[in-house]
Amino acid sequence: MAKKQKSFRPKARRPRGFRDRFGAEIVAEREMLSRICSVYEQYGFDPFESPAFEYTDALGKFLPDVDRPNQGVFSLQDDDDQWMSLRYDLTAPLARYVAENFDALAKPFRRYAVGSVWRNEKPGPGRFRQFTQCDADTVGAKAPHADVEVVTMLREAIIAAGVPQEEFIIRLNDRHVLTGLLELIGIDEERDAEKKLGVLRAMDKFDRLGVDGVRLLLGEGRKDDSGDYTEGAKLTDPQIDRVMAFMGATQETNAATCDALADLIGGSQAGAKGVETMAAMASQLAQLGVDDNMAKIDLSVIRGLEYYTGPVFEAELTFEVEDDKGRPVRMGSVASGGRYDGLVKRFKGVEVPAVGVSVGVSRLLAALELRGVAPNNARGPVVIMAMDKDQMAAYQLMAAELRAAGIRAEVCLGASNFAKQLKYADRRNAPVAVIQGEDERARGEVTLKDLNLGAELSKSIEDNAQWRTAQPAQFAAPREKLVDAVKEVLARTY
Repeated sequence: MAKKQKSFRPKARRPRGFRDRFGAEIVAEREMLSRICSVYEQYGFDPFESPAFEYTDALGKFLPDVDRPNQGVFSLQDDDDQWMSLRYDLTAPLARYVAENFDALAKPFRRYAVGSVWRNEKPGPGRFRQFTQCDADTVGAKAPHADVEVVTMLREAIIAAGVPQEEFIIRLNDRHVLTGLLELIGIDEERDAEKKLGVLRAMDKFDRLGVDGVRLLLGEGRKDDSGDYTEGAKLTDPQIDRVMAFMGATQETNAATCDALADLIGGSQAGAKGVETMAAMASQLAQLGVDDNMAKIDLSVIRGLEYYTGPVFEAELTFEVEDDKGRPVRMGSVASGGRYDGLVKRFKGVEVPAVGVSVGVSRLLAALELRGVAPNNARGPVVIMAMDKDQMAAYQLMAAELRAAGIRAEVCLGASNFAKQLKYADRRNAPVAVIQGEDERARGEVTLKDLNLGAELSKSIEDNAQWRTAQPAQFAAPREKLVDAVKEVLARTY
């Protein structure tokens, strides 16, 4: 007799670099996004939404700053043989939209967007393959005035998200300054495009890898702790020395940094333009109350995406955090942006000035949670205990009354007995359990159990007799006063 063939059962497993999210984290992110978007709207930006997929040729060859060039996106081939890719940011879709609707748009075109983006890159602490971004962009306004506005708005958005001013800094640089450096070390941006990208990617890792790590990436290459090898830019030692001198030119004040840069790269026309733009931005920001301690020129800021053409900036947290095992975690940049005057040009053939910023909300929220600032335990709903199955309509009416008063509420529909229903309420982090059995119904009452107070008192009450005598966390209320009684419990603990 033939053996019965086993049916296939896939292993329940989550793809590496992706996360499942539930409840409190989503609520916290939604609230943070609301505060950030409120700042964007105050500055006159309108909401915008683009599809998750774009045609791969619309995204272009310029992939995110990853350790594996040309493997930075998730792609698939449609049934018409065209390649589509999940968007790796919210800016490339914006450029496509502006080009597609150019004549109909009021310019400057100002929009903000919130959505998931996907990066096919190596995961790490606070670094996921899918995460949420919150962008704001101005298309059609030249530097430096629109750039100053975006930096000022970014500062307000980070504060609105819950980070005090003294715990983050916005760091500034300019792509023209980098062009001037490349000219001085003999790299032609057109002829040596791959070498140029290798240099910029290496410089962009300065904060994470330090001087030694960047020198290796500027030279032959670097092997990380996991054994993965990254090919280097193959610069000569004199070229590497010049690059490292440039990255060490950041001074105490923005004015002093601009003076140092003028000496280092003033002989380059592009470099001189970059210094002039940064000096103008620093001056305007100072007049707006954003001084050198809030927004600082820092030559280690290198945005790896090729479309940046002018000022670049990023917001970096300055406080230290630890993971759940007590290990130090460096969260790094939680927002970045810059000027990308050439991105729409890929579609239109003419340069269109544009500047924008993107807040990495997932990373920012993770940092605040590790810091213990963001809520990690959202309040659950009030739970109506289903004591008698033939009274379900009455229980649902109780829940409806609470909802009408703006209180989250649900009837326990799954568990069969009181103990299991109470356990369910605890697991739901319910603040209150509402009980109405036959006796309460005969008296026209409900019993309210303050679950938070009960949990606290249980730590100090030593025996059941004492608990039954006290019962401070449980009381009766008239049925018609249900809403008022629940509000009373919520008011004393929230």
